[in-house]
Amino acid sequence: MDRLSFFGILIALLAIGIGYKIEGGLVASLINFPALLIVLGGTLGAVMLQSPSAQFFCGLKMFKWVFVPPKHRVDEGISKIKNWSQKARQDGYLSLEKEALASKEHFINKGLNMLIDGVEAEQFRSAMEIELLFQRESLLKSAKIYEAMGGYSPTIGILGAVLGLIQAMSFIKQPEMLGAGIATAFIATIYGVGFANLLFLPIANKLRFLIEQKMLYNELLAEGMLAILQGDTPHSIELKLSAFKMERHYIDSHL
Repeated sequence: MDRLSFFGILIALLAIGIGYKIEGGLVASLINFPALLIVLGGTLGAVMLQSPSAQFFCGLKMFKWVFVPPKHRVDEGISKIKNWSQKARQDGYLSLEKEALASKEHFINKGLNMLIDGVEAEQFRSAMEIELLFQRESLLKSAKIYEAMGGYSPTIGILGAVLGLIQAMSFIKQPEMLGAGIATAFIATIYGVGFANLLFLPIANKLRFLIEQKMLYNELLAEGMLAILQGDTPHSIELKLSAFKMERHYIDSHL
């Protein structure tokens, strides 16, 4: 579980709630189900209207990545490639058939099957580049539904506020109720801006980062499988792929 995401949301909500309470506000007054329904329902409907169904539902499934990100460790990827290389050198490419069948990842399955089929190196590289490009574009488009939510949410919040003001105006001859009605109307605006900047846009950015990490891992696998196809030794493959460790090493060395 990604605890940073969980604590990020918690800290943001606590900071807003405590700050509002210090100013003398009542936190319970920020809870308004009709406003919540207008903002979330309106935002969701707008995004559904603009998105193809496959892209929309893929984006919803990717939400869990924010708290349980896919594990793509470079060290494990290099170890996996070395193991495949040793098997291929000892028993031939057909020995990788079991690995291909056992893999649940389409990218690995496709790459290993191409090795087993004995395709030319250039053909392999071209096919993997197309696969990587398609995968990146597909995932990024799905993640953009949260970016779209972040765009629509504040506007829907303003719409909710206007609807609330229209309702409040019905109490124009009752000043004590009019003030409360106006205050309640603006809660929809708070929801719209809050959901956009505390949830939807951060989720979109987090997913973009995770997608790039996944693509980096798949690029490592593609380079490793290409090296196996070209007959490189397991040790030389490890040295070649060690460059993929540099990003993590750079971050750690500058903390």
